[in-house]
Amino acid sequence: MRQLGWAGPEPVRSVLAIGAHSDDIEIGCGGTILSLARFWPEARVHWLVLAAHGDRIDEARTSAEAFLAGLREPTVEILSRRDGYLPYEASEVKDTFEALKARIDPDLVLTHTRDDLHQDHRLVCDLTWNTFRDHLVLEYEIPKYDGDLGRPNAFVALEDDVVARKLELLETHFGSQRSKDWFDDGVFRGLMRLRGMECRSPSGYAEGFTARKLSIAVGP
Repeated sequence: MRQLGWAGPEPVRSVLAIGAHSDDIEIGCGGTILSLARFWPEARVHWLVLAAHGDRIDEARTSAEAFLAGLREPTVEILSRRDGYLPYEASEVKDTFEALKARIDPDLVLTHTRDDLHQDHRLVCDLTWNTFRDHLVLEYEIPKYDGDLGRPNAFVALEDDVVARKLELLETHFGSQRSKDWFDDGVFRGLMRLRGMECRSPSGYAEGFTARKLSIAVGP
């Protein structure tokens, strides 16, 4: 499969990663963030979690710091909106996005996919597109009981040690989730293996994204 690189004359300098809940970014695009930190440590990453409470706040922060450890100046923002209630607090969540737009202008936005069956995830995707209309947006996927995985059309190949590191950090930082039958090393590895097969990743592993709109410049 032909590849387009991010490290050309206009490399990715800033990334906004948005998650409804404290483990969403890690599950959906944690390997991509780890790879970014390895190859472009000067990139600015703003990590935003909208709904975390109690122990989940500490989990969200320590996990984000671990995933972003290779970057020089990351920003981690953890909010405490109600898990499962984001659509019913939509005006306040919208205000958060508008305030964010006034502060940052990312080269790349990583967010939930529009076809996710979790109501919080769908709202985050909708508001991402409403707010960052002139940006490159890639939508990541979260495996879950609902069976809503789609057909990604963009892939980030992951090296073997990045896959291992992602799985290690998920296991280390999210003790509150270990009792859930879907929060499992085999599930996360299996999805990355499937996406790696689909894009013929050299390692066999990748993360899949939906790219709904791309602008390609041909020439100067």
